[in-house]
Amino acid sequence: MAQWQPKNVAMFVHPDGARRAEFQRECGELFERLCLCDSAGEGAAELVRRRVDLLVVDVGQLDRAADLAGVGELVRSRGGAPTLLLCPFAGAAWIPELMAYGPLQYLITPANGSELQQCVRQALQQIERAPGPELIQFQLQTKEKELRELLAIQRSVQRVLADAADPSRVAEQICLALCAFPGVRHSALFQLRARGDLQLLAQESRNHLDLRRLLQRGDRLLQSPLRELFPPLLAAANGALALLDAPEKCGDPELAVSLYDKDVQMVLGLPLAPDAGAAAQGALCLMFDRRMPFSREQFACFASLAQLINFGLAMGELKRRNDELHGQLEQASGTDPLTGAGNARQGEFWLAREIGRARRYVVPLSLISFELDGFDDITARHGRPHAELALKALAEATQATLRGADALARVGAATFLVLAPHTEAPGAAAMAEKIRAAATAAQMPGGEGATISVGVAELRGEEDGGALLARLAGALEQARNGGRNRVQLAAP
Repeated sequence: MAQWQPKNVAMFVHPDGARRAEFQRECGELFERLCLCDSAGEGAAELVRRRVDLLVVDVGQLDRAADLAGVGELVRSRGGAPTLLLCPFAGAAWIPELMAYGPLQYLITPANGSELQQCVRQALQQIERAPGPELIQFQLQTKEKELRELLAIQRSVQRVLADAADPSRVAEQICLALCAFPGVRHSALFQLRARGDLQLLAQESRNHLDLRRLLQRGDRLLQSPLRELFPPLLAAANGALALLDAPEKCGDPELAVSLYDKDVQMVLGLPLAPDAGAAAQGALCLMFDRRMPFSREQFACFASLAQLINFGLAMGELKRRNDELHGQLEQASGTDPLTGAGNARQGEFWLAREIGRARRYVVPLSLISFELDGFDDITARHGRPHAELALKALAEATQATLRGADALARVGAATFLVLAPHTEAPGAAAMAEKIRAAATAAQMPGGEGATISVGVAELRGEEDGGALLARLAGALEQARNGGRNRVQLAAP
């Protein structure tokens, strides 16, 4: 049998002479002729002079900003002829950007000699075997399936961003949606915080991998020793895509073993930024249980998802800040300046909200209304300032008896309202007795020996707020007319 003889012409482009010599040693025997060029310009000139079956470009020592256009024109000039890109995992942003110039295959480096030779042979097979109808049909079906998967994951993330009512859970739900992508065993989101600190925002694991344990921390990750090795940290720090298609290529044996132990074969890190070239606000991390080549459409979808997620997180953060500011303004505008309790308007808001919750979750709600007995007499004897100090002391004593879910509002000159969620009438009556005892024991300037009258009412049936307050007012009136310093339960 005749020995196989190489019959193809190849070109290898790299600026370093030692690297060109290394490639010739590793792969030179696979070609009839190998042209070695030190720049894209020299390669372009060589392509004009001679036919080149396979173009191999190693961008490991090139500057993407300065050299992208030159290398891109090399790819474009191929007109679809086989092109192989050798790209370091930390600089994987080269791949989708060069794919915009024309079709190419890529190999993530560092790669050993046998892996490189295998990849070169696969590229050469494109020359030697023209695709038949069956292969073309298979490729079309594969592309259609790929596009359906991309569309499904994009829609899932869009639904999360549109439907998530709680901004704090958006990141968790996004990670959950991303794990539906074929091969994804773990997804995570990282966000840049104040002072440039990167923190793990959320993660979803299908392989029991915990990134906090793996990275030995959950925040200030840009100070981690793995910053230059782990793709999402690289993506957040450099603002560019990073793709590790074999854990051992990171150069850290311990990290590689940890990933392989969790069945992670490939890690993709994408920067979260509003636009291409903008400063990264965080990173998206996808870990796969298989090694797979990505198409131009997949890279474009990943970039679109990262941009969409960044927008969603930014909107969630904006909503959180707006809610916080609204709460502060509401607190400022809804607070009684004398006692620190809610004012009458705030009391109305709380009452409507708690009645809605009681109806929605079918839980009890009770109200307690009380007033300082003899407030007008205290004012007349000691003056308005002393009477106000007495009200302030009364509010403080009451607050000390309330639970975390209870709310206190001043709804009249000397009248207060307590909202007691999840509380039935007997429990509210017991609370009222505590409030009455605390008021009696309180030190009230100008109100020595002051007491309070208290009314209690529980929300019933389909009763609205007005009817509930009317029954409560009746109970308070009974307490006042019945001798004061007492608790009166409203009629059911």
